[in-house]
Amino acid sequence: MQVFTCLRVGFASLSVLALVSCDEGAIFGQGNFQAQYSGARDALEKGRYDQASKAYTRLLPVSGSLAPRIRLELAHSYLRGGNFAAAAKEARGLSSSQSGDARAAALTVQATADHELGLKALAKGDTKTGKQLLRQADKAMASVLKSHPKMDPLGALAGRRASIAVRLKAL
Repeated sequence: MQVFTCLRVGFASLSVLALVSCDEGAIFGQGNFQAQYSGARDALEKGRYDQASKAYTRLLPVSGSLAPRIRLELAHSYLRGGNFAAAAKEARGLSSSQSGDARAAALTVQATADHELGLKALAKGDTKTGKQLLRQADKAMASVLKSHPKMDPLGALAGRRASIAVRLKAL
């Protein structure tokens, strides 16, 4: 799947979001939060996506100003775990409440999840839903590529968008 190629861009974006989200006095000063965050991040990096999702979900209520970062990582854990509907929902909510790099990072996850959901719908014969999801994905990708081209240094998002265009044309 193209998910993992696109995720590299998402994780690069996440680094930018981390810098944007961290302010002095943020919750990272609290050892327990940091330990829980490290555990969630470790689970994500080691492919234990369900465990990561649960850990990020537990962190959200106490994340304070770091909530956008935690939500983005939660969306990534859903995406990498194949829970595309949850990833799209979380990322869509985040993208609507953020701006700049944070919004673009969330849109990247949303677009990737919508693309995968669209492909699944088409595989099941649901052309109407498949087209709608592919169009949503294309719109989000176009927005990211236009406003934040640096978030696609290897062309994975542009490649995914080209794939969507071919698929939509064939429908």
